[in-house]
Amino acid sequence: MDLFDGLTLIGGLSLFLFGMNLMGASLEKRAGGSLKALLGKLTSRKILGFLTGLGVTAVIQSSSATTVMVVGFVNSGLLSLRQAINVIMGANVGTTVTAWILSLTGLDSGNFFVQLLKPTSFTPVLALIGVGLTMMAKSDKKKDVGMILLGFAVLMFGMDTMSDAVSGLKDVPEFQNVLLMFTNPVLGVLAGAALTAIIQSSSASVGILQALSATGQVTYGAAIPIIMGQNIGTCVTAMISSVGANKNAKRAAVVHLMFNIIGTTVWLAVFYGVNHVVQFAFVGQPIDQLGIAIVHTAFNVLCTALLFPFSSLLEKLACRLVPDTKAPETIQILDERLLSTPSVALIRCQEIAETMARISMDALKTGCRLLKQYDAKSAQAVRETEQEADQYEDMLGTYLVKMGSSNLSDKDSRQVSKLLHIIGDFERISDHAVNLVESAEEMRNKGLNFSVYAKRELEILTAAVSEIMDLSLEAFLKDDPTLAVKVEPLEEVVDTLKEQLRNRHILRLQKGECTIELGFVWSDLLTDLERVADHCSNIAGCIIEMSHNSLDVHEYLDNVKAGSPGFLQAYESYARKYALVE
Repeated sequence: MDLFDGLTLIGGLSLFLFGMNLMGASLEKRAGGSLKALLGKLTSRKILGFLTGLGVTAVIQSSSATTVMVVGFVNSGLLSLRQAINVIMGANVGTTVTAWILSLTGLDSGNFFVQLLKPTSFTPVLALIGVGLTMMAKSDKKKDVGMILLGFAVLMFGMDTMSDAVSGLKDVPEFQNVLLMFTNPVLGVLAGAALTAIIQSSSASVGILQALSATGQVTYGAAIPIIMGQNIGTCVTAMISSVGANKNAKRAAVVHLMFNIIGTTVWLAVFYGVNHVVQFAFVGQPIDQLGIAIVHTAFNVLCTALLFPFSSLLEKLACRLVPDTKAPETIQILDERLLSTPSVALIRCQEIAETMARISMDALKTGCRLLKQYDAKSAQAVRETEQEADQYEDMLGTYLVKMGSSNLSDKDSRQVSKLLHIIGDFERISDHAVNLVESAEEMRNKGLNFSVYAKRELEILTAAVSEIMDLSLEAFLKDDPTLAVKVEPLEEVVDTLKEQLRNRHILRLQKGECTIELGFVWSDLLTDLERVADHCSNIAGCIIEMSHNSLDVHEYLDNVKAGSPGFLQAYESYARKYALVE
């Protein structure tokens, strides 16, 4: 092996790692929403959690990514520690899929159909298709598929390049001596753990080992402890991600580490103990790429078979290693660890935004009820809700801005933009709810009461505002433009009602049927309720425009108000429904 072989090896390794990263990121981007749906449906059933972890990891090709995701879910309170343990076990088995895919590069046969299975036979075609989809496809889905195919092709090309580059090592005595050294189980485990910890991917480190096996100098005796160590090294990513997390999230990371350490210790002892007695003939034989895939899978399956029945004991061990503290535990509603899987993080943001929307609308309706009958407890609840909505807006705004710099699909990018625009409107609605509470308190403290006519008029206006809030909330929760279309005609009716009620109040003032002091309260109420309708209009307009890949809400409103038949019909219907009594 000369200098140029070394450069080729470096180039092949670089392509291999890049291809693996590209393929994993693209798979994650394409399947992110489904991953969250899978994880969100987890129950206490162990087998379901195991299969979920296996499936998710097989899709995104990274047990580290799955475990980091799980740590983030535990830290956010979305998963219990017990559920997380089952998922982690499944992730360890799911990560073996990559090794089986890479083992295809070792196929060697004169049979035509077997030759077709070799990556060198079909990856050029996949690369061509990938380039075509990436450059010419218009839909995000097709572009993501193109990137997946490109990542796979680059990965396989890098693997093949590495295998060719290291072929010369078989004649290098120093290389043979290093491999001989790794037949020491302890050194082999440490070497595998160190390599995986550096590149933070057991799939990648197993792939590198498979490439080295092309030399024909890597024996089963050297490969087995290295593979076991690689499973320990992959825990580094989860341990790092748990720094700063709550105790249960740290325990999830510790479980991942304990699972691999215990499994390695037990099965290493069993293997070498039995080998000491029976002397396995294959230990000194060269291992190929398929053999590495088999050993990798067998080890993870055996570890799971050993520890799966004792998951509750692993939970107790983790609780011992990460004990409870006197300091109160905090749950991070939006965990930054989830940003490593942007599509999953976005779905979490949507959930929080929906919670914010519901509490803001409920607060406004409570404020309307307090105008009829004041209740101090309800008034305080509205104020607390407003503070909560403020916190949600700050938290979501910061989180969504960070997410905007992530690798998002066009659809997800639009969703981020939509949420950034809409959460401000929900927060303002909660502000108006507090304003209604303050008006109700002012009337109670000063002994003010509206006339019978004013009360009837206010009931009509609050009913219209309540309906427009329900429409905009449902449109947001369902992301339904057809529902959102119904909002603007009703908003126009609310505007008309406001002017009518203002004019009627002026007439009552002129007749001496109302006081100046009540007039100020009345004017404030009309302004608050009308602005709530404006915010609902903004929300609906944003939903409609985003469905057309635009964020020009004003353009939409101008077009709607230009006089479309549907708008006029809806407006007239709402006008009749909320007509004032003469």
